Amino acid sequence: MNLLWLQSAGCGGCTMSLLCAEDPNVFDLLDGAGINVLWHPALSVESGQDVLHLLEALERGDILLDILCVEGSILRGPKGTGRFQMLGGTGRSMLDWVRSLAPRAGHVVAVGTCAAFGGITSAGGNPADAVGLQYEGSHRGGALAGDFTTRSGLPVINVAGCPTHPDWVTETLLLLKAGNLDAAALDGLGRPRFYADHLVHHACPKNEFYEYKASARRLSQAGCLMENLGCVGTQAVGDCNIRPWNGGGSCTRGGYPCIACTAPEFEEPRHPFTETPKIAGIPVGLPSDMPKAWFMALASLSKAATPDRIARNAVADRIEVPPRLRTPRR
Repeated sequence: MNLLWLQSAGCGGCTMSLLCAEDPNVFDLLDGAGINVLWHPALSVESGQDVLHLLEALERGDILLDILCVEGSILRGPKGTGRFQMLGGTGRSMLDWVRSLAPRAGHVVAVGTCAAFGGITSAGGNPADAVGLQYEGSHRGGALAGDFTTRSGLPVINVAGCPTHPDWVTETLLLLKAGNLDAAALDGLGRPRFYADHLVHHACPKNEFYEYKASARRLSQAGCLMENLGCVGTQAVGDCNIRPWNGGGSCTRGGYPCIACTAPEFEEPRHPFTETPKIAGIPVGLPSDMPKAWFMALASLSKAATPDRIARNAVADRIEVPPRLRTPRR
């Protein structure tokens, strides 16, 4: 399968993340799977006229384009022309190239939340009119029409994350190569369900503190980050704590709250990322599928039953009280 990777308006962080793929590395993995990377602007040696001729050949259909990967949001400004972002040396905007190549592709993959929904580059007043490939925030219709489908009949596949997990990208590509990714494998926002059917909360190392509502009061403390520090891991999709980054890391494992970077419009939560909005002391954002009354009842019981070990460790930057040793019964 032939793959073309375009980098649009963004920081390049998803490519940096992809390079962290391990056992095997991304180059060996794609090569072993029979995925031929025609060009990647940061990783390929071709430049100038060689790239222009490749793009023109893909546009004419002389070379079959199986997978078009786009990293970064698409700029539609000024006034819908896309000329705030030209693809160097081609005399044409990235918007123009994406709209021309996407219908010719067997599959289109938005790599990262910027490409999927607009992401960080669409925050604030968005003067450049940055959008995702098929979404503008949570609304259908971005650089491509809301009802756009590829040759395969699928919409844009949104491998959202900021940056996206390297395994999410490689697993998506391998599933496409094997012909095992269809519409039923995508959630309502076009994200692959193999990671979007999980919550960041699943396998979080702070789950014991969460169960007892033993909360940290400031960053670097060991307790649950939901009550005071803005963590939305109980609402955010992703298997970040099930398959940690680089073999052992995630935001919550590093002591930072989940900010739901796989979701549209995460970049503007209307409050600081490390603060939990509350009404009458109750967090506004509650765990998915849990009624407020049930949560309040559970929280009250949990706090009342919190063991001293958990309460003290929650507001410490390291384990102060280890689990008690139990003497076997004789």
